Amino acid sequence: MDFTQVIEQRYACKNFDGRAVEPEKLAAILRAGQAAPTAKNLQEQRVYVIQTAEGLAKVDALTPCRYGAPCVLLVAYDKDNVYAYPGGARDSGIEDAAIVATHMMLAAKNAGVESCWLNRFDPAEAARAFALPANEEVLMLLDLGYPAPGAGPLPNHAARKPLAETVRYL
Repeated sequence: MDFTQVIEQRYACKNFDGRAVEPEKLAAILRAGQAAPTAKNLQEQRVYVIQTAEGLAKVDALTPCRYGAPCVLLVAYDKDNVYAYPGGARDSGIEDAAIVATHMMLAAKNAGVESCWLNRFDPAEAARAFALPANEEVLMLLDLGYPAPGAGPLPNHAARKPLAETVRYL
């Protein structure tokens, strides 16, 4: 699949059939996250692969949005190892973890695996549920799996504002 097809055909899958993601495909997805750029190459991301019944039950307790996915990636970052912007108003943690997550989401589509970026949960509660170290901040959960029959993009998936509404040339 070429890159344009990957970005145009990827959608938030909300109904998985439960089939496991093959280890080689999962490894390719994780390597895509590893290849993502981070500020100063700090690589502060932490990716937790959740596939056990116990782990998936914890995800289900956090959010109604697993949609039957057999694998969930919890993406976090080390708050103690981030680049601080000049002025100190923000740091690179969220953006770096988001780039890592996006690389994995697009790599999943390229591998024929669907995904759904989850943000309907309490990150602090997720950190407690999975006993993450205090220095780690949870960014998101990424469902991974194969779509159930009839699954597909939401009706508004392809709706986009005109570039003139979202882009400015200075």
